[in-house]
Parts: sequence; C-alpha cells; structure tokens
Amino acid sequence: MKALAIAATGMTAQQLNLEVIANNIANINTTGFKRARAEFSDLLYQVERLQGVPERANQNIVPEGVNIGLGVKTVAVRSLHIQGSLSHTGNKLDLALNGKGWFEIEGVDGTPLYTRAGAFSTNAEGQIVTADGFPVMPEIVIPDNAVDIIVNKSGQIFARIDGQIELEELGQLTLATFANEAGLAPLGNNLFRETEASGPANVGVPGDPGFATVEQGYLEASNVDPVKEITELISAQRAYEMNSKVIRAADEMAATVTQSIR
Repeated sequence: MKALAIAATGMTAQQLNLEVIANNIANINTTGFKRARAEFSDLLYQVERLQGVPERANQNIVPEGVNIGLGVKTVAVRSLHIQGSLSHTGNKLDLALNGKGWFEIEGVDGTPLYTRAGAFSTNAEGQIVTADGFPVMPEIVIPDNAVDIIVNKSGQIFARIDGQIELEELGQLTLATFANEAGLAPLGNNLFRETEASGPANVGVPGDPGFATVEQGYLEASNVDPVKEITELISAQRAYEMNSKVIRAADEMAATVTQSIR
C-alpha cells in the first residue's frame, strides 16, 4: 500500500522541519544569528492515466489524467538574512551592521570568513579579533596608550591617545556583500564561508551604496521571532500527527484485507 510510504516521507519531512525550528529557538539570543526555514517539494508522480491523449484513435481527448503523488522531499534549508534589531551595549568594540554586508574575518589557514556578529575584542598584541580569536580584516591594532576608541558609521577607527589632542586614525573596516547570501556555507561560531552558490565577495566601505553602516556600541540581535517559531512548531507537530494517523489507517485497512483473505 503506497499510503504507508507516502506518509513516512511526510513524517521524515516534518521531523527535519522540527529540527530546523528547534535550532532557531535555541539561537534566539545568539548575536547576528539568522533564522532558517525548511523548504519542501513533492516527489515524482505515478501516472495511472495520461491526460491530453485521445481516449480512442482520433476520438475524444482525455481532459484529466490520474497522477498519484509519492510523497515529499526536502529541497533546502534556507537561511533568511533579514536585518535583526540593534541592541545597545555601550562596549566600544561592539559593532553592529545596519544594512547589507559582512565583517571580514581571517580563518585559521588564512581563508577569508564572514560574520555579522560584531562582538569584538583585542588580543595580546592589541589586534581586533572575534570572541574566538580570529583576526578582523583588514588588520587593525589598538595602541596600549589609547584611552578611547571611536568608530564612525563609515567604519573608520580612531584612537584618542593619552596626552594628544588630535585623534589618531588606526584603520578602515571593509565589508563584503554577496549576490546570493543564502548560498554562504555556515561553519558555526557565527562564521560563514564563500561558496560557488554565493558568488565571490564584493568588498566595499561601510556607507557606500549597497553596504551597511557601522553602529558602535551596538550588537545585532538574532532575527528569530519567538511567536512565529512557536506557530511553526505547532504546525509541524500537527502535520506529523496527521501523517502518523495516515499510517495507522493504512495499516488497519491492510489488516482488514488480510483477515478477509483468511
């Protein structure tokens, strides 16, 4: 009985959907996190009767065929790169992006990585790094005698040096944008990697057309909406239950046939 296999694909799909929702809820307070959405597609159809062909030779055309669907499959888990709200922290090295763009990070082997989580700090050499110690590119070093750090909306970083009146410019942050942000590969630790699907990085300066501005003393919150996730959770649970009822009904129908044969 095909209904058993069809309902099984539905239960598998809803189980994956639940896992995606669970990950969204788990990261509801993760800085710069982008919620994901599972996307599904119907499977192949078994054709019992073909539409659009003559019923007999040169006779009436069959208006509607008989096509039996064989279930559902997962085609993508799409990250929704929608702007999150900005949360004020007051920390001088907390930087949020308001608009499109990604901070450039240097990976362990020199591979360029990208993040929206701007909770930066400095290492032992004074270089600006992520919470996991990955250097922010281009390299910017904060002097030991700096008493204040100023980052403007254009990503220019200045230091107020003890005993000096004029601000000292330390460097310029750059941002990267991609033709298809959904094609970036998530690596964990709020980091993403460029892929062929995302296209090459387009590097520019904050505030330029198509690039975000930098907000000092803020962090971008997760764009997960708790109400929406709970609604999606209930919907996935109901769909899972309905597929399980289909399996139960198909099993009972098969048992009825077996008993009749006996």
